[in-house]
Amino acid sequence: MSPEQTLSHMIGTPALAVEDLTFGYERDGFHLDRVAFTVAPGAFTVLLGPNGSGKTTLLLLLTRLLESRQGTIRVCGFDLRRTPARTLGRMGVVFQQPTLDLDLSVQQNLRYFAALHGLSGRRAEQRIADELERLGLAQRRRDKVRVLSGGSRRRLELARAMLHEPALLVLDEPTVGLDVPTRSHLVRHVHALAQETNTAVLWTTHLIDEIDPRDQVIVLNKGRIAASGRAAEIGAKEGGGSIAQAFQRLTVDPRPAEQVAS
Repeated sequence: MSPEQTLSHMIGTPALAVEDLTFGYERDGFHLDRVAFTVAPGAFTVLLGPNGSGKTTLLLLLTRLLESRQGTIRVCGFDLRRTPARTLGRMGVVFQQPTLDLDLSVQQNLRYFAALHGLSGRRAEQRIADELERLGLAQRRRDKVRVLSGGSRRRLELARAMLHEPALLVLDEPTVGLDVPTRSHLVRHVHALAQETNTAVLWTTHLIDEIDPRDQVIVLNKGRIAASGRAAEIGAKEGGGSIAQAFQRLTVDPRPAEQVAS
């Protein structure tokens, strides 16, 4: 467990705190409207929303690829706008689009990323060995990334994101393009990872079957939080039934089809 993870756990500081976050473009209105939530240390939190709900926009704001003039984002108490380097240094990110260098080996990709985070020498090699072993990639360390399967590449991106022992791991629809068995394995692995390392996880998806009943869930629809709580609690609050039924009720567009299309 990193010092930031231990400190956040001891003093009760959220791993992630988003307050009053608003973002939009003049031409097409708000993508996010007064979004606010927290993620506790070690918690697995699912950001659930249909395509176009604002999930990716939120992730771009969290990683400072976009910047909002309204609202605050804090990681382990560090303000992203005021101290961007220190804040981002406490995050590990797996983007929806792959970002690995296909012509480098597994080990070379990880060494490059370790250097970016100031890890070198024995410390870097130990962290690389630990994460490759954890993700079942130790035997592939010298293979070029381009020969890996889609599932193995995703696991490598996860290993890379965990090298510097972040307090918060953010994943933007990480199972896109994976087959069902590989997708299920990745979901189970990240749940276990959160428990073993006390790493907070923010997992974005539009797929109900990636949610464990014990997960914290934030339902995002049209840039606003429609509901939040444990998966089972949301089902009960929103007229009873499962989280899948609640999600359908919360995200259905009440307008006639001809208005939606216009």
